[in-house]
Amino acid sequence: MAESFFGKLKTEWMHHRHFATKKEARREIIRFVEGFYNTRRLHSAMGYRPPIEVLDEWFTHQQVA
Repeated sequence: MAESFFGKLKTEWMHHRHFATKKEARREIIRFVEGFYNTRRLHSAMGYRPPIEVLDEWFTHQQVA
């Protein structure tokens, strides 16, 4: 799973980008993870749902149990 994430990070977000500072690179990576990868990108391993939806479902199930 981690290899898949880092592969997508490089190909979908960082490919051909250049950053002036590490701070700028860090900000863009956080933007990718929080703004796109976790909330909108569909994942086949999770039934073609975004991670945030699966996480919300898990928390709901934990509260009921």
